[in-house]
Amino acid sequence: MTDTTGSEPRLGDEVVHRRLPEHDVMESLIGKWMTVGQTISSDGEPALDIHASDIYEWVAGRFFVVHTAYGCIGEVGVGGVEIIGYDPENQRFRTYFFDSQGNFTNQDLTFEAGTWTWSGTHARATGVLSDDGQTMPTLHEWSDDGVNWRPSMDVTLRKVS
Repeated sequence: MTDTTGSEPRLGDEVVHRRLPEHDVMESLIGKWMTVGQTISSDGEPALDIHASDIYEWVAGRFFVVHTAYGCIGEVGVGGVEIIGYDPENQRFRTYFFDSQGNFTNQDLTFEAGTWTWSGTHARATGVLSDDGQTMPTLHEWSDDGVNWRPSMDVTLRKVS
């Protein structure tokens, strides 16, 4: 069947998407990472150690990435699940994160010159991939008002497989 309307091919009632080069960019995240670092206090409290594992894997079809995170900040267990995808209509990556405290956030995500940047209303993070793709030092920042930002965590992800 030939589509002469210029729209995406359809399978049943659903649009069948085409993989784009932007989907392949997410490959740099794929793998199992160990995350180590510390919180950065703004109120004089001592820094807390951060130890976590982050697993990024393709969802079937390789259009989306699922990221699971488990770890501790100080003595408190934390974790969550993030879904990452590319929105071709708006030409940007989007993330949807569900954490172990019951919070849900979504963020824009960009990749430029080896740097991943997550940008949300109150939280953002910048991770710089090493040339060999095996480490990613990442600075997390927090803003109470969405305008004034302060560092909140400094971690390094190291790929273990």
